[in-house]
Amino acid sequence: MDSKSEGEDRPWQSYHTAYTNAKAGMEGVDKEKVQKVVYEMSKGSKYFENEQRKEAYIKQKIENLGQQRAKLTDKDIAHFQKIAEKKIVELEASRDLTKTWLHTDMDAFYAAVEILDNPSLKGKPLAVGGMSMICTASYEARKFGVRAAMPGFIARKLCPDLIFVPTNFDKYTHFSELTRKVFGRYDPNFIATSLDEAYLNVTEVWSERGLSGEEVAAELRGAIYDETGLTCSVGVAPNRMLAKVCSDINKPNGQFILPNDRGAVMTFISSLPIRKIGGIGKVTEYLLRDVLGITTCDDMLKNSALVCALFSDLSSDFFLSVGLGIGGTHTPENRMRKSISTERTFTATSDTILLFQKLADIAETLSSDMQKENLWGRNLTLKLKTSSFEVRTRAVSLQKYISSKEEILTHATNLLKAELPLSLRLMGLRMSQFRDEDKHCSVDPTQKTLSEFILSGSSHSKEYDSRDISSENSDFLLEDKNLSELDGTREKEHRCLISEPESSSKREELGDSSSGKDTNGTCGGNANCEIQWVDGYICSKCGIELPSGFEEERREHADYHLAQFLQQEEKTHVARDKVYHKLEHSSPKSKRQKASLHGGKFIPIDAFFTKGKKNL
Repeated sequence: MDSKSEGEDRPWQSYHTAYTNAKAGMEGVDKEKVQKVVYEMSKGSKYFENEQRKEAYIKQKIENLGQQRAKLTDKDIAHFQKIAEKKIVELEASRDLTKTWLHTDMDAFYAAVEILDNPSLKGKPLAVGGMSMICTASYEARKFGVRAAMPGFIARKLCPDLIFVPTNFDKYTHFSELTRKVFGRYDPNFIATSLDEAYLNVTEVWSERGLSGEEVAAELRGAIYDETGLTCSVGVAPNRMLAKVCSDINKPNGQFILPNDRGAVMTFISSLPIRKIGGIGKVTEYLLRDVLGITTCDDMLKNSALVCALFSDLSSDFFLSVGLGIGGTHTPENRMRKSISTERTFTATSDTILLFQKLADIAETLSSDMQKENLWGRNLTLKLKTSSFEVRTRAVSLQKYISSKEEILTHATNLLKAELPLSLRLMGLRMSQFRDEDKHCSVDPTQKTLSEFILSGSSHSKEYDSRDISSENSDFLLEDKNLSELDGTREKEHRCLISEPESSSKREELGDSSSGKDTNGTCGGNANCEIQWVDGYICSKCGIELPSGFEEERREHADYHLAQFLQQEEKTHVARDKVYHKLEHSSPKSKRQKASLHGGKFIPIDAFFTKGKKNL
């Protein structure tokens, strides 16, 4: 039988789905069976049509990149090989094996919490969520191919005895807070990336207490179990990227330690599938595999010339660093949150009363989350996903800062009314542009402060050159220009706290989140890393085109740029350290001379007030 007739007999084989990707507890699953069930259960639906559009788009991107590769001459490849070799030397020089990072991931967190609350569920196939979408599946359910982000009706087909339990985020948040108390004992500056995941820098614990990586991991896992009654899996490695990969190796309730040794790292990374790396999702995986033949991290180095030829400098730096096993080692600086959001997925409905009730629930949750963090915002965005999987975002800039449920609901209701009638399957609200508590801003954003006036400068300030600024200010400018937050809190499935401009990022955990002009581009909240979708489909960072229906791909693309940013951040951190070192060795005399360059262009603030007093 030829391949064409075989494809016609088994059409599901060409139907690529994220549900067949390897996930802890799914190692023995019959992937073709799952693929067939997903195909047959969704065939003819709006979801199926949307997936087909995405598949066609991905194929087009692969074809376009393939055409670019075909145009490369031997001379071009030789040129890019030299560029790649130079990059590899520079990246290798930045390798840091002095830090020890630990990544912890709770085992089937939501399901585990429900089982702890109701022990009769133990040992049974369990899914947290509903027929529309499930958030987490127990390991018993995963044996049937059931997994997070899968529609419940498909999961029930795969596992007829599947037990559904509705979500309870208050419960999950409570247990998450308990785990974070434990994290704080080992690293006060730990980075929480969701309710059930966190990165900890355990370098000091390791050295001060004379513990090995295995001992630290075992002790932390035991402490979490004592505090919560829940298990977690842990990975320990020289950097965050590798630590996350390691935490997935011996799940559930296990640990894996990668020594701080270059040889061990290179051996580990050599056969590691690229999809295991955070920031490389389905679309990127297909492009690298189908165009360049890259399937493992080591293949990144073997095809380094083509990587540099076909991708931007920042992208190629990231890919080559993956091939070298080099990841972030410095703790990102904490900055003020840029946005906060919450959303809900539900069975598609056009019932206006029901939609407004759901909107009220979402507004109440958003208000509660804002008040917990003492946040007041004035940019409100409404996100809608229709029954045909079209995503819309509508926003309004308010005249004053708000945080109460009533005020949020009033403005959100006006936005929703303008879109009705409509059949929806998801709604979400996001608040951004927060009041800066450090500056004691008034509730009225139009009221200016003296500091804002001075910082905004007069028309003369445009003449200033960076060389005119005193060394006392240079640290601030360097930090302001190059550093930003890694907003670690991203709540999984349906409820998230993300950075602005948010574009529904993370990582499959936003629960069906998505696109529109300003969606799927958080990049950890860094202003230098933010993605916006120009004309609704073009990435402002790299020009890749992803239509609004590509929710998962946009999340993965945002993660990809986040990973790039973290890599760049490492370089910035080193550069900043060099500047600080230089400033520390500068004499007071040289600082005063630098501050007085260009005579009258720089006026100290105390002189400004002295002059003002004389005029009184």
